[in-house]
Amino acid sequence: MWELDTTKKIPVYQQIMEQIIEYIQTGQLNPGDRLPSERKLADRYGVNRSTVVHALEELVSLGWIIRKQGSGTLVNEGKWGRSATPRMNWRQLLSREIPRIETYLLELHELQKDPQALDLYTGELPLDLIPDFQLPAYTWEELLIEEKKQRELGYPPLQKVICERLAREQGLKVGTNQVLITSGAQQALFLLLQIMLEAGDSVAIEDPSFLYSLPIFDTAGVRLYGVPMDEEGMQIEALEQLILAKKVKLIIVNPTFQNPTGNTMTLKRRKQLIALSEKYQLPIVEDDVFSELNFEQLPSSLKALAPHQVIHLGSLSKVFGSSIKIGWIIADQNLIQRLAEAKQMMDFSISVFPQVVAYTALTDRAFEENRHSLIATLESKRNYFYQYAQSVADDWEFKSINGGLYVWLKWRHQRLTRKDWAHFLQEKLLVAPSFLFSNDTMAMRVNYTRMTEEECRAFFVKLKKISGIIGGRKVE
Repeated sequence: MWELDTTKKIPVYQQIMEQIIEYIQTGQLNPGDRLPSERKLADRYGVNRSTVVHALEELVSLGWIIRKQGSGTLVNEGKWGRSATPRMNWRQLLSREIPRIETYLLELHELQKDPQALDLYTGELPLDLIPDFQLPAYTWEELLIEEKKQRELGYPPLQKVICERLAREQGLKVGTNQVLITSGAQQALFLLLQIMLEAGDSVAIEDPSFLYSLPIFDTAGVRLYGVPMDEEGMQIEALEQLILAKKVKLIIVNPTFQNPTGNTMTLKRRKQLIALSEKYQLPIVEDDVFSELNFEQLPSSLKALAPHQVIHLGSLSKVFGSSIKIGWIIADQNLIQRLAEAKQMMDFSISVFPQVVAYTALTDRAFEENRHSLIATLESKRNYFYQYAQSVADDWEFKSINGGLYVWLKWRHQRLTRKDWAHFLQEKLLVAPSFLFSNDTMAMRVNYTRMTEEECRAFFVKLKKISGIIGGRKVE
């Protein structure tokens, strides 16, 4: 024990951290064990005492060890997620400046009122594609009866049908006491931030990610750090370096049909992500709102692979539109109970009516048939998108569409500026440039589901024209 690998090309303090974590994970150090003194560790590692102090301070911040006056440095016996009450610094919140809205978005939102504009920015299915279902006529008295069935975790019939669908669709077996109904996925995220993090804590997310645009992180005083992605998903080595450098406390990913790229994390990368999170005892939040819109077999969900390490978020808004604001959190029972208590304290109660609507929709006998019809329609839209996209293939790179709502088009040439994206607004093409999701300016998110075939053809005619302008070529 207590020897460094001199061939490794990472900082010595990080090597010390990794080794102590490994000793804890393999049982060479047990909860409550006392580590050698700083001086002894420095002697055994052959390093300055300040290097050892740096490593130990980082391990304290990550929760692996604790330092007690008179007792020395001990292996922590605790686990993540034990905070019991929600936190919100209202004084700090009210003194904070309101974030400036992107000029691009102000112009885009104004153009959304124009019937001539093609809206490929909105993150929803067009109304004519949303699956239909029959809503029974309820009297007020009947609704009051259903209201009495409501429990602190939600409407039990809806909880039960969510559990049944997850078991059938994803092989995810959970009980109703592990399901908390929320008013959409954003409320679910907000509750998790309040319960699991302190102001100033760091969270690792994908880069690019739609999470950059959400105000809830700023409200909670949480710092977001992006991790680059490759074809398989979030890059694990980059994530590990970030965990060590920024004291990351939580990892949030959107592994299936990721927003904005539409990318799906491979099974191999999912397992690597879980292994890394277990190494550093970091919980993963899996935002899984698009998996219903799949054209082919999906990899196992993170929650199914690591039931106790992963917190799973779901929503109906991508299938039924934002008018049905129903989401859910799936986690271990003790965390669900704390989230439910926080939800009550914040008065985030949900009326039984939208829950009854959601239950009715999911149990409608025609729902699955309508969903399969929707998938077939989306595949058709995907196919003619491919067909017309060939006209701009020399200028724009895009990956295959295997489900979800989005396709990510990346410019192949010189670096674009924000001013270049004004040409899209001038042509009344409403897209989501990559600078809305990261510091990048070279790509755009397009909601391909919102185009008819004729609109798709017209989109690529305009895109070819814009490509000529921003590429400095003559436009006929």
